[in-house]
Amino acid sequence: SAHRLGISGRSNGGLLVGASITQHPELFGAAIAEVGVMDMLRFHRFTIGWGWTSDYGSSDDTHQFHTLRTYSPLHNIRDGTRYPPTLVTTGDHDDRVVPGHSFKFAAALQAVQSGDAPIIIRIDTDAGHGLGKPVNKLIDERADVLAFLDASLAASSAGAGNLDPEG
Repeated sequence: SAHRLGISGRSNGGLLVGASITQHPELFGAAIAEVGVMDMLRFHRFTIGWGWTSDYGSSDDTHQFHTLRTYSPLHNIRDGTRYPPTLVTTGDHDDRVVPGHSFKFAAALQAVQSGDAPIIIRIDTDAGHGLGKPVNKLIDERADVLAFLDASLAASSAGAGNLDPEG
């Protein structure tokens, strides 16, 4: 069942997670969106984002704007929606997918969350998009991600909606 299903993705996979939970939040018991492009209408205005217009299109083109708008995670967040427990991650020095994508997405989800499931952002300091990260940072990050996923799915399957294993 959905409350036992977690979704996780990194970079373009983070975009997929964001699009999936904003379009069908009822399908997931937990979500991990790592370093994802969340603002599909403005991505090309940040650092290297201009180079992705050949992949995604550009919101400067009217037809492409409408297509991008249909799945842009940031622009499909709805007030009064019960989003699954969600962990959004970013690196404070990510020059590929600027941290602003994750900051805005997490803040917008937190602002409209109607349920009691947590929306958490994990900001890795002195880190970029992920390549070249020291092993100790990788271990810490994976431990946090797996602990969040485990606690969220356990809470979701118990129907509790909280991350306290004691209750």
